[in-house]
Amino acid sequence: MKTLEVKKRDNIKTPEEIRNEGNMPAVYYGKKTESTPVLVSMIQFKKMWKEVGESGVFNIKNGNTEMQALIHDVQLHPVSDEPVHADFYVVEKGQTVTVSIPIEFIGESPAVKNLGGALVKILHEIEVEAEPSNLPHEIIVDVSSITEIDGHIAIKDLKFSAGVRTTEEPEEIIVLVEQPKEEEEAPVVEADLSSIEVEKKGKEEKEGEELKSS
Repeated sequence: MKTLEVKKRDNIKTPEEIRNEGNMPAVYYGKKTESTPVLVSMIQFKKMWKEVGESGVFNIKNGNTEMQALIHDVQLHPVSDEPVHADFYVVEKGQTVTVSIPIEFIGESPAVKNLGGALVKILHEIEVEAEPSNLPHEIIVDVSSITEIDGHIAIKDLKFSAGVRTTEEPEEIIVLVEQPKEEEEAPVVEADLSSIEVEKKGKEEKEGEELKSS
């Protein structure tokens, strides 16, 4: 299991000073673990975050203390989108946790390829409950099973590995194929020729009267 080293953080340095040194402020806590402010290498955190996401378990090492944890929350800078703070949730052995797992869509739907349908992805993650060691990194949804327009895949169609259950409603639709919407043509406005003719006739009569008077 991968390990992320952290150091206890004091209140002497500001978060900005910590980040300027290449570190990031963070905190870990759990059901039986007191909330502890720490700092972590920005490079090492980003590497771990990329590898485990928010559903993978890893070890936190603080001095001689090691514990298993999940990345529970990451705050991002509003402009640079870089992480500025992280929460780590410490999990106990045998404890179940509820986590949202990202969906990876694979395959190609025959209803799209052969019938010209449009694939609509409704869910992008699924909430599951499991012991940390059983948590999947992603949930695979194969859309090649959708063969007809209006066909879909729902939560009840998925098979989860042993020790994993979802908290979502069984009938919840994950992805569907619908008939593509036809583009509406702009209405053609026909010119009112009668008004043009009347206007033209009136203009000619006026010009005729002006010639007579001259």
